[in-house]
Amino acid sequence: MKRFIIILALSGIFSPCVTAQVDTIFRIQKTYPGDVIDFSVDNLGNIFILYQNGQLKKLNPDGDSLAVFNDIRRYGKLFSIDVTNPLKILLYYKDFSTVVILDRLLNNRATIDLRKLNLFQVKAISQSYDNNIWVFDEFESKLKRISDDGKLLDQFTDFRVLFDSVPSPQYIIDQNKQLYLYDSLKGIFIFDYYGAFKGRIPFTGWTDFSVINNLLFGRNKQYLFRYEPGTFNLQRYPIPFSMINSRKILITPAKIYLLRDNKLEVYHFL
Repeated sequence: MKRFIIILALSGIFSPCVTAQVDTIFRIQKTYPGDVIDFSVDNLGNIFILYQNGQLKKLNPDGDSLAVFNDIRRYGKLFSIDVTNPLKILLYYKDFSTVVILDRLLNNRATIDLRKLNLFQVKAISQSYDNNIWVFDEFESKLKRISDDGKLLDQFTDFRVLFDSVPSPQYIIDQNKQLYLYDSLKGIFIFDYYGAFKGRIPFTGWTDFSVINNLLFGRNKQYLFRYEPGTFNLQRYPIPFSMINSRKILITPAKIYLLRDNKLEVYHFL
């Protein structure tokens, strides 16, 4: 936590006027070439790389291959990867309303057809605090929690009752007894595990939204944003010119990951 705050407090890290100094703050550690189209990183530092040919590969923090999953395209185009729990990987195929659950070695543990639960319009899913799965049902405007065997466990109040303008979250993040739903058009909506609405933060237009130690992060084409709820202090850092065209940026306490055309780059902070 301390290291993370120190890193992001250095506003010069992301200042375009000090681009020449970037190498003194970031040092490239690894490059993974190939037709990389997406990636994710779990809390152990393992990297999950999705390739254009449909292969999902798991690497340890040193870049050694740990496992491979080749059945990615069975349910069409993969929409999202959730690696919140390193022992339980969630693959979501939005077009087929299907969730595939993999173990730590990327073996198929279970498949959930959301349509059997009458869930036909699910935009986002996420691991839940009790090792089940959050899904947002857009048709009913409800956040629901389901089990690995496809049973409905719980559901929140209809959002149409709570809000004049109903959010349509692209991200659901479960962390430290709170749920964060991010809609790039309406902002961040925060709930507790019982469905009580805790507040809304009107930051819109972000991509790569994440929550680490209750700090909120996102970016647009020009800036990286950091916000600590309750402080009313949004910190904004210009992204270095050399990184501004990255297709995806993921920040962790020790490293920054950049997805570019045909490669994934991993940097560590000095």
